[in-house]
Parts: sequence; C-alpha cells; structure tokens
Amino acid sequence: MHTASSRTFGEWFKSSYSSEGGTECVETCPLPNAVRVRDSKQLHEEGPVVTFTSAAWSSFTRGLDSIGRRDTT
Repeated sequence: MHTASSRTFGEWFKSSYSSEGGTECVETCPLPNAVRVRDSKQLHEEGPVVTFTSAAWSSFTRGLDSIGRRDTT
C-alpha cells in the first residue's frame, strides 16, 4: 500500500503518446530500483499507483520494443 508521502517521491512523466485532453494516458515515475505508473487523469496524487521492479519494467519495455510500440521520446 502506498502512502501520500511515498507517492510524491520522484518526478512523474506523461507519455508523449498522450494528447492534452486524452482520456487514456499514463504517467511514469522512475526510481532507483523501481518504476511507478499511474493514470494521468488522477489529480494531485489521488488514485492508485502501480509499482514495478526495475527488472519487470525493463522486461515490459523490451516486449514493447519487440512489437514496435515503445515511446522513445
């Protein structure tokens, strides 16, 4: 479970695939040993945050690379 203080650690980045008014957007927050992911529609740290280990995130993004859908910007 995440507390408010654990959610505010780090800087969040919105996908470049997201439009300004997009309704299907995610943000990521890279940490030293993990990556957090949240729905960008959530305001001011409200809502769920999913945390992946760095290894799991790397595996996920390699899978995206293999199908040509990774955001490289």
